[in-house]
Amino acid sequence: MTVARSHMIDCQLRPNEVNDERLIAAIRNVPREHFVPKAKRSVAYVDEDIAIGEGRYLMEPMVFARLLTAADIQPSDVVLDIGGATGYSAAVIAGLAEAVVALEEDKKLAAAAEKKLGELEIINTAVVQGAHAEGVAKQGPFDVIFVGGLVEEIPQALLKQLADGGRLVCVREKDGVGRAHIVTREDGQFAARDLFDANVPPIPGFAKPAGFVF
Repeated sequence: MTVARSHMIDCQLRPNEVNDERLIAAIRNVPREHFVPKAKRSVAYVDEDIAIGEGRYLMEPMVFARLLTAADIQPSDVVLDIGGATGYSAAVIAGLAEAVVALEEDKKLAAAAEKKLGELEIINTAVVQGAHAEGVAKQGPFDVIFVGGLVEEIPQALLKQLADGGRLVCVREKDGVGRAHIVTREDGQFAARDLFDANVPPIPGFAKPAGFVF
């Protein structure tokens, strides 16, 4: 699998603007196959989203890595990883940040994440089971918030948990199209912009409220 991981980096990531060596090293150090079902381990490094159960997916490597590039995670940062499922994103982010809070609302996936991160002896992560859209305010504010899937809207509750100078990255759906999206906070003011087209599966908890219909 080490060869497959190197192939993913050289053929999927580097040609798509992922060249930060700290990020490359963090990805290289995490066995992606450890976080997918045994039946999917042979395809753990393909350039597509991988179903991992409970209606959830491991995000396509290129989109995942480009989002982390945009997040610009520093060694002193505290990161909130939302919807990390079995823990792969938290494992990679742990190699970049001081600490990671991995929030997962599915109890089965949260338990799997805790187990898998423990097996790899990744000690600067904490798995929290709870609603994605609510974040983990008591452990904030966060320098970076990473949302691991497609969202329709970003709740104010999450924006309030973003530290000054912080970044929130996600894939946001607009007019039926997914686009990588970043929100920054400076001096209490928020600014947002789209980064690139991205098609990833939705993550629970971020649908727009249904409009009133006569």
